[in-house]
Amino acid sequence: MKFIRHLFAGAMLALSACALPAHAAWPERPITMIVPFPPGGSTDILARVLADHLSRRLGQPVVVENRGGASGNIGTAAVAAAAPDGYTLLVNAASVHTVNPSLFANMAFDGIEDFTPIAHLANVLNTMVVHPSVPAQNLQELVDYARANPGKLAYASAGAGTTSHLGAVMFERAAGIEMLHVPYKSTPQALMELVAGQTQLYIGAATQSLPHVKAGKLKLLAITEGEPSALLPDTPTANETVPGYQISVVYGALGPAGLPLELTNRLNAEINEILFLPEVREQMAGLGVQVVRSSAEDFAKTLRDDAARYSKLIEELRISASD
Repeated sequence: MKFIRHLFAGAMLALSACALPAHAAWPERPITMIVPFPPGGSTDILARVLADHLSRRLGQPVVVENRGGASGNIGTAAVAAAAPDGYTLLVNAASVHTVNPSLFANMAFDGIEDFTPIAHLANVLNTMVVHPSVPAQNLQELVDYARANPGKLAYASAGAGTTSHLGAVMFERAAGIEMLHVPYKSTPQALMELVAGQTQLYIGAATQSLPHVKAGKLKLLAITEGEPSALLPDTPTANETVPGYQISVVYGALGPAGLPLELTNRLNAEINEILFLPEVREQMAGLGVQVVRSSAEDFAKTLRDDAARYSKLIEELRISASD
């Protein structure tokens, strides 16, 4: 009888196992990659390169969906609310996670806790460019001109609270100058108005500014990273003229909080391989983008450290999204 009971129990266990549906291999359907900014910006360019290669490697379409608005908060909130199943991803400027929570009073998400960091994608070369009408051939001449003409220089930004806005406010404070803020709805619009001469200065990603510099429509005065860049070896850093002034643009890939570790690691490995394909590195370098190889853990630490640093800085400078 004991043998029969064991036999019956084993048979029932086998039948139960057969009745369970097999776990489908990921991905089995298209993946949505949300970019929380309008098309044409540097985040969008990087995401579309990544999506194209991921589609081929994963065997499923990776569709880029632009959900701009509120300095990146709208599209980012959509990812925070998505199921952590690997079918909704986010390519974002790290500032949305590390800066926005300190700028906006009512956030729909926690920039750190509501996301799974997947990979630090790139450091986008950040530039300081001016309209050709500005009587300055270098940064020191710009500072001298601004000091002699307080409030006369108008700087464009991609909106209140964006990196382009924050970078300009930090520059004002560090250089001891006063400028006029003219916010726009996107980076392309801000640069279009700068090229047209409606504003005089822009501090932002080289992915958008360099084409205008190469066309002779804007003047490049400096990069805002702390050290010289191999991508623009003849361009000085801003902190050579204004000590202590530095701001960088970091881009990364993230998923909703709770993304399974195996999916996070799979995506991290695929992304790192894609970024360092010779054709991708060459294409990104041509846009002023320095690709980065990182672990998910390293990127998570970068986000936490930057959030702490910017939170302190924004409080000290008393900057808000309404400035």
